[in-house]
Amino acid sequence: MKCRFVFFLILFSSLGYSQLPKDFVYLKSIVPDVELEMRYCSDNNFVGTPINGYNAEVVIMTKQAALSLKKVQAELKKQGLGLKIYDAYRPQSAVNHFIKWAKQINDTLMKQQFYPNVDKRNLFKDGYIASRSRHSSGSTIDLTIINLKTGKALDMGTPYDFFGESSWVENSDISKAQQANRQLLQGVMLNNGFRNYPKEWWHFTLRGEPFRNQYFDFPVE
Repeated sequence: MKCRFVFFLILFSSLGYSQLPKDFVYLKSIVPDVELEMRYCSDNNFVGTPINGYNAEVVIMTKQAALSLKKVQAELKKQGLGLKIYDAYRPQSAVNHFIKWAKQINDTLMKQQFYPNVDKRNLFKDGYIASRSRHSSGSTIDLTIINLKTGKALDMGTPYDFFGESSWVENSDISKAQQANRQLLQGVMLNNGFRNYPKEWWHFTLRGEPFRNQYFDFPVE
């Protein structure tokens, strides 16, 4: 089940972003050729259902972060590559959905796909679920690299949102090709103003983000 794509919101975004808080934009208005696979707008995620607060398959983020991603996309396109976005701005209502799910110990529908080696009871202790998310500040993004000719994502060794040490950036228990793909992603993001999260190869936050430690709760729509 996927949430609807609201075309008129994209149209309005190009006319001044009046429906968004100041300094937030739709990424497509800055990087129109970026690929989207908004996992929390579907049931293909570690919860197994669409997540509260995600009402449309659009990417919202701060304008400052979007402009930096534009540079990343331009650099990758020279190599026949591009970005695919899994998540960006995340409303606090979505974080609250994760918290509620994490406390439901017997709900393990997606365990084999996303956290086969992690006891759900330890998700808070191990740092996979938290009461606040950098995403809610608007300048953090989850993404990967795709081959523009085939449309396929490069092999990063684990799926997106896989809970475990195999998703750590420096994990060596993956092939050399997978390590090289991770380093390509790390390099292009860090060189264009982002810092990584060492335990998630897909997770980056803009350096000098404009709303650090501010947590927004407007819906993604």
